[in-house]
Amino acid sequence: MSIAGKRALITGIQGFTGRYMAAELQASGYEVMGLGSQPSAEPGYFQVDLADGPALRKLLANIQPDVVIHLAALAFVGHGAADAFYRVNLIGTRHLLEAIAACGKVPDCVLLASSANVYGNASAGLLSEATPPAPANDYAVSKLAMEYMANLWRERLPILITRPFNYTGVGQADSFLLPKIVTHFRQRAAKIQLGNLDVSRDFSDVRAVVTAYRGLIEARPSGQTVNVSSGKSHSLREVIAMCSALTGHPLEVEVNPAFVRANEVKILCGDNTRLCELVKGWQTPNLEETLSWMLSAE
Repeated sequence: MSIAGKRALITGIQGFTGRYMAAELQASGYEVMGLGSQPSAEPGYFQVDLADGPALRKLLANIQPDVVIHLAALAFVGHGAADAFYRVNLIGTRHLLEAIAACGKVPDCVLLASSANVYGNASAGLLSEATPPAPANDYAVSKLAMEYMANLWRERLPILITRPFNYTGVGQADSFLLPKIVTHFRQRAAKIQLGNLDVSRDFSDVRAVVTAYRGLIEARPSGQTVNVSSGKSHSLREVIAMCSALTGHPLEVEVNPAFVRANEVKILCGDNTRLCELVKGWQTPNLEETLSWMLSAE
């Protein structure tokens, strides 16, 4: 497929992932447009709330994108207002699909970013797309509900669902665990409070995640659900050791019982076989490389 002049619409373009996604697509020759809920003077940006169905329909009718990458979401699992997850992640996505379907042009691909959180805490080990979902919080339930709702549009739109596992990089908020740890090392803090140090999670690099998304919209595996993961897991204890080795700074860790979750799965790791079949040669930097990039960022 020729990419020259293809028009891509990214929702949540001003977010952590959205900025990297825009740069990735622009570097590949796409004309990139974006929408979000906050004001911005950036060219090609439109301030539209996903709650505003009529405004979305008007915008999509004007833009008529060739591909849509839907990243806009209420993403932080610790967010307090449960209703907001459903308003943004479920109802907002429905409004978007409605607007795309009514815009007068069927895109080549509509990528919806879901979350590996849909697998919940029920299954340990290497999780494939066939692992039964068992969401354990409102954020995860809202994402799984979004997936089911999107199934209603599969006859009309070429929908692809991704389930990214944890990923990180420069610019991610300190409310997320790895940026919090990196910030403590960058500030050469004496100590940090964390939860269970022996849980292992699958961490990818945001730069590799957006490469995966671009590869998927070009492969166009409509109707599929695809894990985006490194296929390796690291414990927080290992992350601390890596940062310590990279910086030469010792950091004392205090385990705060308030941060320890009951029945937490020890190891969560994503099987990325399907992704690697669809996007040939895809890989993510090893975690040490990503942490080094974050630790040395200006």
